[in-house]
Amino acid sequence: MTTILAIESSCDETACAIIRNGNEILSNIVSSQINTHTLYGGVVPEVASRIHVENISTVVTEALAASGCSMDDIDAVAYTLGPGLIGSLHVGVMAAKTIAFAYHKPLVPVHHITGHIYANAFVTELKFPLMALVVSGGHTELVWMKNDYDFEVIGTTADDAIGEAYDKVARVLGLGYPGGPAIDKLAKEGHYNPDYKLPTPKTDDPHNFSFSGLKTAVLQLNDRLKRNGKEVVPADLAWCFQETALNSMVDKTIAAVKEKQPVMTVLAGGVAANSRLRELMSERMKEVPECELVIPPLKYCTDNAAMIGAVGAAAYAHGMFGTFEDAADPGLIMPGEE
Repeated sequence: MTTILAIESSCDETACAIIRNGNEILSNIVSSQINTHTLYGGVVPEVASRIHVENISTVVTEALAASGCSMDDIDAVAYTLGPGLIGSLHVGVMAAKTIAFAYHKPLVPVHHITGHIYANAFVTELKFPLMALVVSGGHTELVWMKNDYDFEVIGTTADDAIGEAYDKVARVLGLGYPGGPAIDKLAKEGHYNPDYKLPTPKTDDPHNFSFSGLKTAVLQLNDRLKRNGKEVVPADLAWCFQETALNSMVDKTIAAVKEKQPVMTVLAGGVAANSRLRELMSERMKEVPECELVIPPLKYCTDNAAMIGAVGAAAYAHGMFGTFEDAADPGLIMPGEE
């Protein structure tokens, strides 16, 4: 048995979890800052890092107590090295180093996005080769995994990530922050409107994504309707944006799955909580019945430390240890990404 103490602090959640064997959650404590940052319409880095400092000791103590483990039971300390906000990351990195130094435990630094992929291990055992569609505020990627802890980024966004596009469109519609859940909810009240046609994003590489032009098209459409004295129906505009963005993304994913022929495809990242994306992937994956689709539970889509413990266990098994010289890296490149 391998028992990992995991720490996640890349953005605005301070989290610690105790994970056994990569898929058994003994505890998973998350302290969210969402109510604070909603007041500002987005995450304020300096505020986030200060709140992490206030919360980190508490979440670690609570995670150990809830797990029934002591530090004697812990085999290694896994933590998010990057990417993320530098101040937020630094708090988690220093906490992990302090614990590892004090209790003579090995350090296992991991890439945040690999954690999102391995969150699916809490649903079922991951099978390889595997395709992961990673969708979040900062990332939209297709990640090909021939084997365990073996990553190759075959597609990425040329500009905005899907979550970033959702936030920007939400501001156009006056929905506030965070934009993803707000648009997902509002779109359920909307429907097709012939006046609200939006362009399907185009890219040179069939595996890559693009959302900046779509976001701009929503802004221009909204302005044009107002100039022409037409009523803007936010629900219909939200529906049109979401259908255009998600269908474009799912089309590319299904094409990549048919090309690479994995035995499993997983969703990963905060936008994996989007109800319409989950519906579309479930529907379209019927085109490749030989490939199993895994969708993480909602509570493991957003940032948490359990996912860091899951990928930390895989990294530990592969001997991917860190040192006390490793520093928080806000632009950390994912393994397999050039």
